[in-house]
Amino acid sequence: MYAPDEIMSISIDYGTKKIAKPFLTKCILGFIGGAMISLGYLAYIRVIASVAHEMGSLASLIGASVFPIGLIVILLGGGELITGNMMAVAIAFFHRKISFSDLAKNWLVITLANLVGAFFVAYVFGHLTGLTASGDYLEELVAVAHAKLDTTMLQRFLSGIGCNWFVGLSLWLCYGAKDGAGKILGIWFPVMIFVAIGFQHSVANAFVIPAAIFEGQATWGDFIGNFIPVYLGNIVGGSIFVSGFYYLSYHHH
Repeated sequence: MYAPDEIMSISIDYGTKKIAKPFLTKCILGFIGGAMISLGYLAYIRVIASVAHEMGSLASLIGASVFPIGLIVILLGGGELITGNMMAVAIAFFHRKISFSDLAKNWLVITLANLVGAFFVAYVFGHLTGLTASGDYLEELVAVAHAKLDTTMLQRFLSGIGCNWFVGLSLWLCYGAKDGAGKILGIWFPVMIFVAIGFQHSVANAFVIPAAIFEGQATWGDFIGNFIPVYLGNIVGGSIFVSGFYYLSYHHH
């Protein structure tokens, strides 16, 4: 592992490079990012649907253990995820390597591309392919979606903070590892834990709630009312609780 002050420098470099990517590249990698997170969540539902009620919270841990594959693919194989950019692009901004306009444009493009990827997986692989359309899988999907919707705005916001504190840390540890196995482990455990706890991730929710919508079990108003506070919480978790805190701690000149 690199030392934390070295990880800070690596994170600043990654954040700066994210801004420099061409628009089409951002769109394609953002679509991949939204799709991969969603496929991780689809795997979660498929793995635990038949055992969720008998095994209680242990089922959630089993599901949480497969969910990180999405972020592993994004960070090692190539992809852009807005929750990760909330950490990496923010620290480049704090270091004055990029402007606020650069940050805002990047976040907007990646967010929209992530949403397209998430909706695509929800509709094509969930609804049309039938993987979330019936039986135990539909029951689990609806239970997961409504668990996210049956919360207050404040709970959604705070849950978003907790989620992206962990996701930001998974990037931090990935950037700090010197080999592939270390990167995978650095991503796996923080992501697994945020899912097991039940914190809310805006892009993951952009899969599971629309998947419920496509089965007639929720509305687009439900989705928007969830997405906005969770997204704002994700911003605070990634850019303040990870980038902000570490930048204040390790930037000394």
